[in-house]
Amino acid sequence: MGNILLAAFVGFLVTVALGWWLPVVGHFIGGLVAGLIAGGGMGRGALAGFLAGIFGGIIIAILVIVGFASIGGMLGGVFGGFLGGLVGIILGIIALVLGFFGAIVAAIGGLVGGAITRK
Repeated sequence: MGNILLAAFVGFLVTVALGWWLPVVGHFIGGLVAGLIAGGGMGRGALAGFLAGIFGGIIIAILVIVGFASIGGMLGGVFGGFLGGLVGIILGIIALVLGFFGAIVAAIGGLVGGAITRK
């Protein structure tokens, strides 16, 4: 049985590499790879796949919030930073919701990968 976090990280990297060309299939393959590495059955594979899928949404949400707050602060001072941060939070929540849907697809891939490695 492999490490779930390592499996999720490798699955995330596969998702990032394939996600640009194959949006849904890339998430599924990333989850599949995470499930294969995690091993130990369908539950571990699904968890590793879900984590692999949600990492991207979390990272994008953080970058959007910090980026908009920084740009708003540079252009409009304190009020601009507040307004930019508020817009960043709204867009970050949207990124998390979209990342959640990708994570569901990756979890299905992880479920399949975990089922393949089940003994």
